[in-house]
Amino acid sequence: MATTILVTGFGPFPGAPFNPTGPLVERLARLRRPALADSTIVPHIFQTSYAAVDRDLPKLIAKHKPDALLMFGLAPRAKTLRIETRARNILATLPDASGQTLRRNFIVRGDPPALVLPAQARHLFAAARTVRVPIMFSRDPGRYLCNYLCWRAAEAAAQNGPRLAAFVHVPPISRTARRLSKRRLLTLDDLSRAGGRFIVAIAMAARRQRAGRMINAVC
Repeated sequence: MATTILVTGFGPFPGAPFNPTGPLVERLARLRRPALADSTIVPHIFQTSYAAVDRDLPKLIAKHKPDALLMFGLAPRAKTLRIETRARNILATLPDASGQTLRRNFIVRGDPPALVLPAQARHLFAAARTVRVPIMFSRDPGRYLCNYLCWRAAEAAAQNGPRLAAFVHVPPISRTARRLSKRRLLTLDDLSRAGGRFIVAIAMAARRQRAGRMINAVC
């Protein structure tokens, strides 16, 4: 049963001249696994701007009609992978990569304070644990572009968009083979192994959902 998975990352932003989610998504787009033989992976790197999210996400969903959306973003102060479980209706006044701010402290006036991300987070957590990378659940995706994308993805899922939408924050990584600090930093290889397991897990969940819809339609 064919599935389409939209996998996204972000480019650099103020304070983060290197964003590992860009090269991570490029690697995942080339992933070949038996479990993904009937899956199409659509990669996209967002410019780290509010306008880019509002422009690109609806176009990508309309064009590719993905069954699932797997998003990655950088959390500069994080020490582990974080699976975000909700989006918050809140904004920081920090400028994005284009120098723009939305000049308000909420995403949508009058909407609930939070939206749940429609993803099987426990399956993603279990998948990452098999490659032995540190990982945790999070209810706070921040107030910047990552949170904004989470919110827009949750909105899309409620409006006939992809029924599964997951967001994973990644920590800063080591860009050298040798690790000179006592605290082991993750590498791009670590992220790629975990990301591959995430894609397989979300593809399987999308297949189960589609099979369930087909059974319900027949009944």
